[in-house]
Amino acid sequence: MKTEEAFKIIGGSLSKPGKMPGWSIGIPAKECKTGSKLRKIKNSVCFDCYALKGCYVFKVVQDAQYRRLKAIKDPRWVQAMAHLINSKKPDVFRWHDSGDVQDLDHLNKIYEVCRLTPSKRHWMPTREAWIKDHVKRAPDNLIIRFSMPMIDQEPAGSWSHVSTVISKDQPWFGATSKACPAPSQGNQCKSCRMCWDKEIKNISYWAH
Repeated sequence: MKTEEAFKIIGGSLSKPGKMPGWSIGIPAKECKTGSKLRKIKNSVCFDCYALKGCYVFKVVQDAQYRRLKAIKDPRWVQAMAHLINSKKPDVFRWHDSGDVQDLDHLNKIYEVCRLTPSKRHWMPTREAWIKDHVKRAPDNLIIRFSMPMIDQEPAGSWSHVSTVISKDQPWFGATSKACPAPSQGNQCKSCRMCWDKEIKNISYWAH
């Protein structure tokens, strides 16, 4: 498969979040199944969603995200995504800098992309609690972190890997948690790869 063909199949290019070391793919945050409900709840992590502000509100960006969302149904999507991810450096990939898993078919396709990109490490944050029933069959090179839905909410013990968002007057959540270092280094990941590290149970982020 040629790269130009792969871009057409997935509905455009991959995303390159400014703070992160690798590539991602964004779909509309408006279409998050759980997030769209959380946006109506004050003090939820989705109440002031970053993916509904800034450059994400530009029509050209939203149009591209909806093309990518529609493209997931294309039977060639898995092969196209695998081709593009394998062609990129570095060796880390984040699923959904905007948006979330849509359904089981979408999740299964993500698993297949991960299997076809064994040299890459994948990180998928999600607020879709139903995915817990499918974590055990996830490929070894994929870490799924359940994002706790409320600010200052303690990590859920039923998930092997989580992320939390805390206000600045709250402590980190115990010895199994690590603080995201980005705020102390220009809002950049730099050499940090903790989100992809399966040894770290919880990553805590400051509330935006």
